[in-house]
Amino acid sequence: MPPQPSGKAVKKDGKAQKNVRATYKKKKKCRRKEGFSIYMYKVLKQVHPDTGVFSKAMSIMSSFVNDIFERIAAESSRLAHYNKRSTIRSREIQTAVSEGTKAVTKYTNSK
Repeated sequence: MPPQPSGKAVKKDGKAQKNVRATYKKKKKCRRKEGFSIYMYKVLKQVHPDTGVFSKAMSIMSSFVNDIFERIAAESSRLAHYNKRSTIRSREIQTAVSEGTKAVTKYTNSK
């Protein structure tokens, strides 16, 4: 009686055959990436109804808004941590925005 094959590849006629169970893997679910493109497009149509925008330009603007949002969130989180608070309030967000405005003004005046 020939030996039973294990769960690994079995050689037959010089070619390796894969175990059928090992080749099937769970498919990863594709998560939707939310952006601001829809909302910017709606505002564009309200302001300029006859104007369009390329998808590449919309992608750039959406990534810009995401970047600014993350920076403001990080700064306001830092401010809340400095003040020993566990909640980000509107005051921290206002302070973070004013800090950013101050930094931009300082940069433009130095040139």
